[in-house]
Amino acid sequence: MNRLQTELCRLYLPSGAAPPQGDASELTLSGADGELRAAVLELARPADWPALSAVWQGVQGDLGLPAPAIAINGLDGYQLWFSWTQPLPLEQAQAFLQALCTRYLPGVPARRLRLLPQPGQGVAQVPALRPDTGLWSAFVAPDLAAVFGDEPAIDLPPGPDAQADLLARLGSMRPSDMLQAWERLQPLQASQATEAPSAPPAPSALAPFAPAAPTHFTEGPGPGLSPQAFLRAVMDNPGVPLALRIEAAKALLAAGPTPG
Repeated sequence: MNRLQTELCRLYLPSGAAPPQGDASELTLSGADGELRAAVLELARPADWPALSAVWQGVQGDLGLPAPAIAINGLDGYQLWFSWTQPLPLEQAQAFLQALCTRYLPGVPARRLRLLPQPGQGVAQVPALRPDTGLWSAFVAPDLAAVFGDEPAIDLPPGPDAQADLLARLGSMRPSDMLQAWERLQPLQASQATEAPSAPPAPSALAPFAPAAPTHFTEGPGPGLSPQAFLRAVMDNPGVPLALRIEAAKALLAAGPTPG
């Protein structure tokens, strides 16, 4: 197996599962007993990272859970990939994702949310080429997620080592983590069941990152600045046209990890 396959198996696949092949086939996240190693929360139609980032931030800051992987689906949405050290029954995994939606996405219509996998189904591989669009899905770093806006796809295959590096930093939720998170979610669940629906969070509460400090934009890498460092400077510079920032983000994903 290559490094990317190793990380996908470590985080998301049941014991003994064949490694993913990087094609358009689906990943089976459940074992023979039907219990899940992983589940995916998708917000799409349209893509909206500022909203979904509230979940990404909340599971870490409020619930004390490991960060889920962030993915662009290659078409119209962002995803969060959650992983467990011990498989969960499908019903428990779905209840957990639904509780996150109730807490962090109260104003989002249900038609824009997908809790994956559905019974008897798999989940589309990431990264992979989508035959219907000719574009790629990919795992992305938190500081790249917002750059894609309402076009969560790339037109070049992401570097497998760069994808592996992103996943290598992530961990799986332990049973004790889930118990603690569920206890913290329950009081809010109960209050929302008895009170009038609350207003959606203010935009400031959904903002994933503070604006980056302006970076001087030059025509090329300049002395002592590597091509990848230059691309990141372009991506982080709010004074650069958005189209160029998106192209820089795509180039970074395709280039792979920065040499150490």
